[in-house]
This record gives sequence, structure tokens and C-alpha cells, in this order.
Amino acid sequence: MKMILKIWLALIGLAFFVSCSEQNKEQGAHLQGRTMGTTYNVRYYPQQPIDSKLVQDKIDLSLLQLNQQMSTYIPDSQISQFNKMQSTEPMQIDDGFAYVVDQAIELAKLSQGALDITVGPLVNLWGFGPDKKPTQLPSDQQLGQIDDYVGINKLLLDGNQLSKTDPRVTIDLSAIAKGYGVDVVAEVLESFEIDNYLVEIGGEMRLKGHKPQKQSWLVAIEKPQSLERSVQQVLNVGNNALATSGDYRNYFEQDGIRYSHTIDPITAKPIRHKLASVSVVAENCTLADGWATALNVLGPEKGYKLASELGLAVYLVIKSDEGFEVKYTKAFEPYLVQF
Repeated sequence: MKMILKIWLALIGLAFFVSCSEQNKEQGAHLQGRTMGTTYNVRYYPQQPIDSKLVQDKIDLSLLQLNQQMSTYIPDSQISQFNKMQSTEPMQIDDGFAYVVDQAIELAKLSQGALDITVGPLVNLWGFGPDKKPTQLPSDQQLGQIDDYVGINKLLLDGNQLSKTDPRVTIDLSAIAKGYGVDVVAEVLESFEIDNYLVEIGGEMRLKGHKPQKQSWLVAIEKPQSLERSVQQVLNVGNNALATSGDYRNYFEQDGIRYSHTIDPITAKPIRHKLASVSVVAENCTLADGWATALNVLGPEKGYKLASELGLAVYLVIKSDEGFEVKYTKAFEPYLVQF
């Protein structure tokens, strides 16, 4: 593909920004920082002059509050307190936390259990959690012992009251929280009446409006190659969000078998299909992030079938003997950009 593009930022996660090579004299603001163990980048063009420090301060405060609710790396966060609870009594949680859990439960139902925020103990058992890789693979007996406290049906949410059916149940929102963080930042920008922006956290992004002179925001899906990074497909997603999930950079090998970091909650084992990456366009990044994770678990056949049935905008890159092949749903077609 002949590229008349320039990379706006270095590659970030599984997607990166691209913009037309003709540069504009009109300058917006570019804010960046760290959150949720990764980086965030915000580009916006306000209609009226705005103190960018005020905007960034509010962004940082909002992300700090999000982490205090949902980060498992903060000992006194709400999610850490819930995970430590040796009780099935309900716990009062904040609105944002409740919203993300509610969305995760709904996506678990729609995805036939492929998205499961209680899967952490399985991830740890397979060596992809905070603990080191196990010296030997888990046995079926070890996997079976976890059944009592892994499963979305072990969680009960009633408004802002969250409880579990077994005290050992823990949750991890990493499959969906970055997407929600993107939405939180977008809400901050809109509170300043900023309607032309691009927000990115760890590769998940949300866009609205346009750049100066009505230029569209263009973004790109990265080719799923473990060593080099290049463009797979350029997109114009309009006023939507984009998230990509893939297993090609996080895995370990043992006895000649590659084990993905993505665990199938149904089989309790790492996924073994040929889906290299899946990208989802949705109205908000919480949904895009959650669906990208779920469809990555389901694989190319089941994932494509479900996405088509539900009318989801999905782009799949599938491993083949010749390299990679591409498949996308009808709902994704309007976002494709050809050069």
C-alpha cells in the first residue's frame, strides 16, 4: 500500500495514529501522561482558547479516581478491598466501578461467557498474572479446583451493591477498564465543550469531530507481527471508539507448544485458535475494549459469527499458511480507508 501518511505518534499498543502529510498551521493541544500501567495521549482542537493545564489537571484527577476504584495494584482501592473480602456480604462501590462491572456482566452474557472478569485465578495459574511462569503446566485437577470461585455467575450486582457467592471470588477489570478510562477522558474534554478530539490509552482510543480544515481523524490497525510494526489497515471511525486485542506478543512456549496469555473461561485453558488480532469499532471505548477481548477468546469462526449476528463492527486478522488473511463484518465496511 502506497502510504501518503505520516505517523503522528510512535506505535502505541495495537493501534496508532496517522495523519495527512500536509501539515496545518492551526495548532491544537497535545496532552500526555501515565495511567493504568501505560500511557495516555490526548489531542484536541478547541473552538475557544482553553487553558490546557486546567484540562490536564481534570483528566489526571479523573484517572486517579478511576484507579482508586478499579486498580488491583493499589492495596486500598475499592476492587482490592472487594477481592480481599472473606465474606459474601454486599459492598458499596462507586458509580464508575458499578458501571464497568455492570457492562462486564452484560458482555459476558452476550459473548456466551467469553468475557469473564473473575478469570484472574486461572490467568495466575497459567503464569500470566503477577506471579512468575509456573515450572509445570497446571493439571486438570488444579483447574477443576478453581471452578467454585471462577465464573461471572459468582458475582451479584444490585445498583451500587456488589457481592460474591464465594468469599474466594476475585475480579480483574483489565479487559475493559482501559476502554472505560478513554471514555472518562472524553467526558472531561466534553465538559470543557471540546468537540474535536482524539483520546488514546494503551492503544484503545475514542475520536470525535475533526482536525482543522475539516480533516478527518485517521487511525490504523497494526499488522500482528511480533518483531516489526507496520500498518495493516487505515480507518476513519468517525465519532466512535476503537479497540484491538491480540495474542501475538504475550505468550510462552513449553515443549514446542505456544500458550497464549488469553484464557478461555469456558475451557479454563489458553486459546489455541488462529485469530491473530481483532479490532472493534463501537459507540464508546468500554464496549469496544470489552468486545475486543471477548471476540479474541471466541476465535475467528465463532467470533465472526456472533459479531455478524449482533451487528458489531469487527475486523479480524487470521493466521494462515501464507501469512495472514483478513475478514470483517458488514458493519465494519464504512470505516475502511483505501489509498
